[in-house]
Amino acid sequence: MKGDGVFQEYSVLTECSEQINSVHRNRKRVQHDVTERMSDEVNDDLVSANRKAEDAVLSEPTISEVYEAREIVSRHLLRTPFFRSLKLSHALGFDAYVKYENLQITGAFKIRGGVNLMASLSEEERRRRVATASTGNHGQSIAYAAQLFGVKAIIAMPEDSNPLKVEAIRRLGGDIAFHGKDFDEARVWVEKASKREGYRYVHSGNEPLLIAGVGTLYLEMMEDEPDIDTIIVPVGGGSGASAACIVAKHVNHEVRVVGVQAEKAPAVYRSWKSGKWVETDAADTFAEGLATRAPFQLPLQIMRRMLDDFVLVSEEEIQRAVLTLFETTHQVAEGAGAAATAAAFRMRTQLKDRKVGLILSGGNLTLNQLRTILRRDRH
Repeated sequence: MKGDGVFQEYSVLTECSEQINSVHRNRKRVQHDVTERMSDEVNDDLVSANRKAEDAVLSEPTISEVYEAREIVSRHLLRTPFFRSLKLSHALGFDAYVKYENLQITGAFKIRGGVNLMASLSEEERRRRVATASTGNHGQSIAYAAQLFGVKAIIAMPEDSNPLKVEAIRRLGGDIAFHGKDFDEARVWVEKASKREGYRYVHSGNEPLLIAGVGTLYLEMMEDEPDIDTIIVPVGGGSGASAACIVAKHVNHEVRVVGVQAEKAPAVYRSWKSGKWVETDAADTFAEGLATRAPFQLPLQIMRRMLDDFVLVSEEEIQRAVLTLFETTHQVAEGAGAAATAAAFRMRTQLKDRKVGLILSGGNLTLNQLRTILRRDRH
C-alpha cells in the first residue's frame, strides 16, 4: 500500500511537471510569435517609410546657410585643429591632413549640426520636445544642444548600444528609449512616437539645418589649408559627406570628395553606385556610426550629384586604422572616426602626390572595443 501511495504521488508530480513544461513551451511559443510579429511590423514600417523617401525630392541646404550656421556654431563650439601629420603622411606616402573632430565637446562632429538646428527652432517647437534616433553621436549632439537651449530631448537607441555613448547622453540630460536591434528599428519607433505625442522629430539625415551645421567643419578645413585637393569622409547616413560636397565644390570645384562605408553596412554605397534605392538586411559593423541599413534621402540626393568617389573598407582595415591613428597622431578614434584613414590606405596608390584631408569624425571608443582591437592585432 505504501508503494502504491508513492507511485500515485510520483504520478501526480510527473503530471504537474508535464503541465508546467507545457505552459513554459506555450509561453515561449507565444513570446516568439509576438516578437516575430513586432519585427515584421517594424520591417513593414521601414519598407513603407523608405519607399516614400525614395520618391521624395527634399530641399537642400545652400552654401549661404552653411555660412549662417558658422555664426551660430562658432559661438558655442571649438574650431578644431586641422594640420598635417608627419608620421601618418610618411605611412601613407602622401600629405595627410587630419581634422580632429574627436576633440569636440561630445567627442564627435555631429554636435555642429545639433547646435545649429536647436538654435533655429521656434519657441513652439521647443515646447513640444524634440525626439530622434541614434546609435550614439547624433544622440549626444541633440542632447547637448537641447540642454544648451533649454529643450527636453528623447533619444531612441538600439537595445545593444555603445555604453559610453548611452552614459554620455544621460549625463547631458537626454531621455533614452531603447527599441529594436539596430538604428533603423529605433528610428521607426521614434517616428511613430513623435507623431503620436506631438514631438518635434529630428531626422538624423533629412534635416537641412543639420547638414548646414556639419558643413562648418569643411569651411574651417578649406580656410586652414586652401590647397587641399581631396577630402575623405566617413558615411553612415551621409550628413558629413553631403556637407563636404556642398562646401568643397563651392570653394573649389576641383576638390575631390570621397565617401567611405563599411563593407558590412554598404546600403548608401550600393545606392550611390547603382542609382537605385538599396537596403540591406543587416549592418553588422563594429563601427556603429556607419551602421545603417538604408540610405537617407536628402544626403543621398546631394551625394548622387556631387560625390566624386565611394569606397568600402573591411572591419580589419577599420580596426587597423584605429591603431595607426593612435600611433601616428596620438588620438583615439572610434570605428567611424578611423574609416577615412582606412580608405586612405586602401587608395594610397591613386592618392600619391595629392594633399588629402582626413576626417577623424569621432573618438567615442569603449575600452572593450579597444581591448578587442589590441587582441586581434597581437594575433
